[in-house]
Amino acid sequence: MKKLLWFMAGITLGAVAVKQLNENPQARLFADEATRRAKSFGAAVSEGFREREAELDRENAK
Repeated sequence: MKKLLWFMAGITLGAVAVKQLNENPQARLFADEATRRAKSFGAAVSEGFREREAELDRENAK
């Protein structure tokens, strides 16, 4: 029962967020900026992982 309550709360909050994004251009700008930053962070983490993986491969090749 508790899980159902949290599920319904999540759906409600999601609906409210979508409504705000559609009605408020300032909220849309905030969401777009947050998305851009999240993608940038993900790209940096991915690049760092690839660099470290290549470094380890070079060390193991020796």
